[in-house]
Amino acid sequence: MQFDPPLIPARLLRRYKRFLADVEFPDGTHATVHTPNTGSMRGCAEPGMRIWLRDATAGQEGSGRKYRYSWDVSETAGGVLVGVNTLLANRLVEEAIDAGVITELGGYRQRRREVPCGDPDARPRSRIDLLLEDEAGRCFVEVKNVTAMAPNGRAIFPDAATARGRRHLHELAAQAAQGHRAVMLFCVPRSDAAGFAPAWDIDPAYAETLHAVAQQGVEIYAYKGETTPRGSQLTVPLPVDLAAPAARQ
Repeated sequence: MQFDPPLIPARLLRRYKRFLADVEFPDGTHATVHTPNTGSMRGCAEPGMRIWLRDATAGQEGSGRKYRYSWDVSETAGGVLVGVNTLLANRLVEEAIDAGVITELGGYRQRRREVPCGDPDARPRSRIDLLLEDEAGRCFVEVKNVTAMAPNGRAIFPDAATARGRRHLHELAAQAAQGHRAVMLFCVPRSDAAGFAPAWDIDPAYAETLHAVAQQGVEIYAYKGETTPRGSQLTVPLPVDLAAPAARQ
């Protein structure tokens, strides 16, 4: 994925109201920008850190957007760039499938996005991120963008409690029970991750559910990649460890 136009550097002043942040540009001017990430952004939203913004109005005269800039990338204290825009995760995964990087999801003839899934009477009804299909059957794929890192070098998800995330896992398990492939894919757009694990200390209910659905036929994968001010891509799989901390002792 190429960032076009190129991202713009700024310094984070503060993040607030979940979707907003105040920033300072290198010339000293300030702006309020949109934050397309509903999580806590643990380790990626510290005041004073360098971040990278996308001009969301470029080439869209009269778009009517209230905030011109959108926050796409954070630079950690160690100099690692992390893709924090959760809206880009599906695109990264699709590009990695097409490039043959995510081998587990290759070979399907058809791909659909945002397909209604789960209880038809639920409001709002859930949507699966990707539905892959061919003559052999269906593969339901849920994608989560992962930005948080544990001290042991593992990328972790979630970075805040998520009842919605648990519901998605149960819906995947229901598809697996019907004989379909069901995949939970964690997209880790940062190069320093050594592995992936659920965030047991942040949301034990999600971690327990992830462990449980893996026993029910849901396939769990994690892929990391490289993010720069010019673009982002997934490149290699990460080892996944679903065991509870006590089970590792």
